[in-house]
Amino acid sequence: MEKEKELIDRLIDLAFAEDIGDGDHTTLSCIPPTAMGKSRLLIKEAGVLAGIEVAKEVFRRFDATLQVTVYMQDGARVKPGDVPMVVAGKVQSLLQTERLMLNIMQRMSGIATMTRRYADRLEGTHTRVLDTRKTTPGMRILEKMAVKIGGGVNHRIGLFDMILLKDNHVDFAGGIDKAIERAKAYCKQHHKDLKMEIEVRNLDELRQVLALGGVDRIMFDNFTPELTRQAVAMVGGRYETESSGGITYDTLRDYAECGVDFISVGALTHSVKGLDMSFKAC
Repeated sequence: MEKEKELIDRLIDLAFAEDIGDGDHTTLSCIPPTAMGKSRLLIKEAGVLAGIEVAKEVFRRFDATLQVTVYMQDGARVKPGDVPMVVAGKVQSLLQTERLMLNIMQRMSGIATMTRRYADRLEGTHTRVLDTRKTTPGMRILEKMAVKIGGGVNHRIGLFDMILLKDNHVDFAGGIDKAIERAKAYCKQHHKDLKMEIEVRNLDELRQVLALGGVDRIMFDNFTPELTRQAVAMVGGRYETESSGGITYDTLRDYAECGVDFISVGALTHSVKGLDMSFKAC
């Protein structure tokens, strides 16, 4: 949590620096510093709300005197006309924080909305939907928070918190056996207690992994549903399983019914539309 807060604080500082620069001259030129007012967050599209807690931090870091009243929490289903939050205080502060707050909340709510749609599609199976590292540079922590709010599961946060041997690692290492052995030796040498996942491209590579062992999860990359069913049967519950590669909302259920534990979907974060909302004077 401390690391997450540090990343969020740095993101907010950078966002204000790029947006305000040496001052919001439009606001400063026409709004007296003593003017007080209120603005409400107005939902204009149905979806899942996400980013309320981060929005509160945006307001607090810019102007601690702003008073935020929250009526709906992260994860709530919202519809046009809903008002999840009202903020009162200096009008200059309301105007200067508006865009950053909306950028964050629209993006996070869009991700949470899409994730909830995928999670609902998996209802009745034991399969969970995972995010990926296909995120907006600098906003990964917020986007992965939104996935969790929407009912998904976070995969690794970055390159530091899990060993994930993908096809290029295997090829550059000289094969599955060398990749796994070197990864295990590295973790031992550097005292790293990291989970290990390996990607396989076909059933032959899967057989090699099963013969070697030493991993926690096996990813089936670009398998068809029929191949996935065979692969899950071969693993037989000995390791966690994950399907990845080109899986869409329409095909999601087909893969889940093969019995995989996880399905990773890059579209949760790289192809999402922000949820429509505005911040208006009231």
